[in-house]
Amino acid sequence: MMVVLMGVSGVGKTTVGEVLAQRTGWHLYDADQFHSVQNIEKMRSGVALEDVDRWPWLDSMNAMLLQKQTEHQSVLLACSALKQKYRDRLGHGCRDLHWVYLKGVFDLIRQRLEARKNHYMKAGLLESQFAALEEPRDALVVDVVQTPNAIADRILCQLKIEPIRTAGLDQ
Repeated sequence: MMVVLMGVSGVGKTTVGEVLAQRTGWHLYDADQFHSVQNIEKMRSGVALEDVDRWPWLDSMNAMLLQKQTEHQSVLLACSALKQKYRDRLGHGCRDLHWVYLKGVFDLIRQRLEARKNHYMKAGLLESQFAALEEPRDALVVDVVQTPNAIADRILCQLKIEPIRTAGLDQ
């Protein structure tokens, strides 16, 4: 099984992904790891990416997902995937791929971004992300006003994913 946690920057994709990875034992990939240096520099300077910037980025993540699918490995991917055409490209050829849309209101997400330190994605680009966002038709939608643990609980329950058992916790 592959799960993509999607939504605008600052919504908690990586944070929720880390909770899920800990509970499932699955590897978490962050889409930021797949960006080129040029893309990161663009965003750091406050310039929104264009589709031509995104295609190689999406293709490299798709290649990773297809490889993990071939290896029968379950994975988590934290990726904005704001538009349907991005999700189509990212998920091309993938079976058992589940989209989880982490949804939050603009003011809450802006506050989170403003509080974040040492990240290239600045709060000023949030408006462009909300403008570009095409809410998915085929995703589990989870409101991010909840805690990361509560969000992870809902995802595990809704997708029927069994968490790993840790010694000492089952007693």
